Amino acid sequence: MTPAIAVVGSLNMDFVVRVKELPAPGQTVLGRDFIMTPGGKGANQACAAGRLGAGRVAVRMAGRVGYDLFADHLRASLSAAGVDVSAVCGTKSQPTGVALIWVDAAGQNSIVVAPGANLELRASEVESLRSAIKGARFALFQLETPLETVRAAMALARDEGAQTILDPAPAQPLSHESLELAAILTPNETEALMLLGLPRARVRLGDAPALARSLRGMGAHAVILKLGDQGCLYDDGKRQIHIPAFQVEVRDSTAAGDIFNAGLAVALAEGAGIQEALQFASASAAISVTRAGAQASIPTRAEVDYFLAGRA
Repeated sequence: MTPAIAVVGSLNMDFVVRVKELPAPGQTVLGRDFIMTPGGKGANQACAAGRLGAGRVAVRMAGRVGYDLFADHLRASLSAAGVDVSAVCGTKSQPTGVALIWVDAAGQNSIVVAPGANLELRASEVESLRSAIKGARFALFQLETPLETVRAAMALARDEGAQTILDPAPAQPLSHESLELAAILTPNETEALMLLGLPRARVRLGDAPALARSLRGMGAHAVILKLGDQGCLYDDGKRQIHIPAFQVEVRDSTAAGDIFNAGLAVALAEGAGIQEALQFASASAAISVTRAGAQASIPTRAEVDYFLAGRA
């Protein structure tokens, strides 16, 4: 039987402009290379899981869009990746969500999201998502939909026997009740510090084990710290695994975290061990940062396999 992954979360149309450097408050800068591309953290994860799973994993997406042209583009992008979009429903009360993204010469980005229809994914409607989650080995979540909806959907996924993977982004505080619903919590440096109530700073690799232990102490069963060019650190209380970053030329880091989570879920759903899954996830994200855009940057399964084979 084909293993399944469910993704519950956001769908946005991304408007991306490349700039020499990110603008400071009150500053106007000239941009170039504008693109409009399907995005949203939930949709990015679903699209990446579909493309990376390459028919070996069934992927279902649940979320909300408006009744507009952007909604059509988002559904089409997911369908082209083999994702079941029957639980992506329209709402007349809000337009499809959009994200405004600036990417600098070093590939770092600054993002403003107008959630729109994503806010209409209500906790009171979570029962309607059961068909999308039922039978899934893994269920992926993010924080671009209402927090009460995320909590309710994660509880539903756990009740259905799915392993929950929570990307706590955009960064915001979360309760113990929310974190204990996460089988795997996958924050980046900023998100980890936010969850722990610590000031924003560069996290050194040597500090990562203590941060991971602290996050587990807040409720998460296992933690994967995404540390950018320092790689990632896994901690489940029994073992810690550090996977160094692959050295690539960074063009655009948009959606790299989403693609990492999708690669992780695909590999685990196929039966890989955690170290192999972390390698696969890291390779998927590494390829993506060499390309522009969100879903446009997602590699195929063949590309990731070739990338890893060349570094064996």
